[in-house]
Amino acid sequence: MEVNQLMDLIVNNGFPVAVSAYLLIRLEKQIVSLASSINKLNTIISTKLGVVIDNDDSNKVA
Repeated sequence: MEVNQLMDLIVNNGFPVAVSAYLLIRLEKQIVSLASSINKLNTIISTKLGVVIDNDDSNKVA
C-alpha cells in the first residue's frame, strides 16, 4: 500500500469513525440514565399491578 492510498484511507474513514466514537462516549451517560429510569418504571408498574417481574441484570449497560 502506498502512502497516498494510506492517507486517502485515513481521511475517508477516519473522520466518520472519530465522530461515531465521540458520540457513543458522549451519549453513554444518557443511555445508562435511561436504562435506570426504565428499571425504576418497571418496578413501580409491577408493584402497582401486584406482579413480580424479574429484572434481568445481564443486559445492564456497563
